[in-house]
Amino acid sequence: MLIDIALDAVGSDKAPEPEIRGAILACRAFPVRVHLIGPEPELRDLLDEHLDNEDLPIVIHHASERIGMEEKAVQAVRKKPDSSMRVGLKLVQLRTVAGFVTAGNTGAAMATAKMVLGALPGVDRPALATPMPSATGNPCVLLDVGANVDCKPHNLEQFAVMGEMYARSVLKINEPRVGLLSIGEEESKGNDLTREAFPLLKALPIRFIGNVEGRDIFSGLADVIVCDGFVGNVALKTSEGVGRFVRDVLRESLTRTVTAKVGALLSRQAFNEFRRRLDYREYGGAPLLGVRGVCIIGHGSSNDRAIFNGIRVAYEFAKAGTIDRIEQEFAASANRQAAGAADKSNAIVH
Repeated sequence: MLIDIALDAVGSDKAPEPEIRGAILACRAFPVRVHLIGPEPELRDLLDEHLDNEDLPIVIHHASERIGMEEKAVQAVRKKPDSSMRVGLKLVQLRTVAGFVTAGNTGAAMATAKMVLGALPGVDRPALATPMPSATGNPCVLLDVGANVDCKPHNLEQFAVMGEMYARSVLKINEPRVGLLSIGEEESKGNDLTREAFPLLKALPIRFIGNVEGRDIFSGLADVIVCDGFVGNVALKTSEGVGRFVRDVLRESLTRTVTAKVGALLSRQAFNEFRRRLDYREYGGAPLLGVRGVCIIGHGSSNDRAIFNGIRVAYEFAKAGTIDRIEQEFAASANRQAAGAADKSNAIVH
């Protein structure tokens, strides 16, 4: 049985070429039907050219408008009701498809998802979660990485629940270790936000390991690391920059002399593995957790491999029923809180 995934075909910097190529790769690899969203005449000609009579489950949904990277999110969402993002997310809302993938304007994607899909019950603010490479070989989920610049302590509490569920259901990590990103391991360290959030995370029915520091994102100490969107986005962009810097320095060093070139040939497999682990394109995009549907937001410079992996992530989310599980977890949490409040009330009466 095929799982239907909608793809914003005009989202990335070089759209629609990467989207069409990525969709073809995904349909060859996974049991998915990809719904390309965008201007049908343009997409039809390019799709036919790349398919070259190959029969793959790819369909096109016409959308007459696209949201550019430079456009302000709220204005674009209001002024462009027939944008590829809005049309694609509407298909998710109607359950025509099981998920939506875009490499377009991140702010517009988040705003449109909130408007069209709505937030899960018990979630005040959706969060962007991204897997980061770690020394253990298993990714570490970092959230929020940009959806919410300013957060309250209870927002971080909700991020912890959603991130832990993501790590369990999609990344298949048993009992994920959840850490709170701060400037020291001690509970008293950090700012007002982290100090107030600490006891909230500690009280959750998760494996909370306390505060972790920036270096622990890559150490493998935690499987999930929680922070506000400002800190998370800075950490993400810094990591991408460091990864590119290290990769370029290694490439330069390995081609400087004849001896180095010989060494480079002998270590090519290890170097390629290193590059792959640091490559955002291998992770496919960040799921927007907390909305009522699967929404995966990728990098604007995504190539066909990144689009392929974005579709893969959406497929895995849909197959695992992650969004439904998160909703059930919040419902159970609300019931526990209500029961606790009732017990306290009864104790006072008696």
